[in-house]
Amino acid sequence: MKNLYLVLFLCFALQQAYSQDILNKKSNNNDKAEYRFSLYTTWLTFSNFGNPDTNTQHYELRLGYQLSQKDQIGIKFATWKLFTPLGIDIWDSKFLDREYFFPGRLKETGLGLTYQRRLWKGLFATLEVMPMSTKYIDENGKKIGNGFKLYNSYHLGYHVPLFKKGRFYIEPQLHVNHWPINNNVPADFKALEDKSDNYFLIEPNLYIGIKF
Repeated sequence: MKNLYLVLFLCFALQQAYSQDILNKKSNNNDKAEYRFSLYTTWLTFSNFGNPDTNTQHYELRLGYQLSQKDQIGIKFATWKLFTPLGIDIWDSKFLDREYFFPGRLKETGLGLTYQRRLWKGLFATLEVMPMSTKYIDENGKKIGNGFKLYNSYHLGYHVPLFKKGRFYIEPQLHVNHWPINNNVPADFKALEDKSDNYFLIEPNLYIGIKF
């Protein structure tokens, strides 16, 4: 987590470094969508290394389309393997406590829709809704069941264009994640899921993207 906070700090430092160049441009030019599409991913896609017991093998890709100066819609693909319930917050004493590790893994894959609204300058809010297919795997690597999860997330972030044209960009964000539907959970997994919430508060993240 220290590395993630460092990344977020560097992001805001970059924003300050480029802000002078951005403010010198006319606001109308800032609002124009020179590129209609954007492709972006979370930094987690590039961080799938380290301890295999706690590696979530998280991969995520989003394609956005600029509807107007302030509105963007998109599609999101994501997949990950969880070793512990998703509803354990970072500051909870149960976080990374092996007593709360699953007896195996669950692999989730989903395809969903996103809507982003610019609020002020680079500040934006995003809503994401993603149905997910869940595969439950025991400690021997054998599949023991299939489930379904409806995964929603609510984001507040800041768009930081890089270089003069702003084709490349980064977006430090905070999310709140919520899954109101989580069906067909095997008993051993459900016993641990029931000890945690069906939401995750204040997740820091960083997205890296390109416009075209």
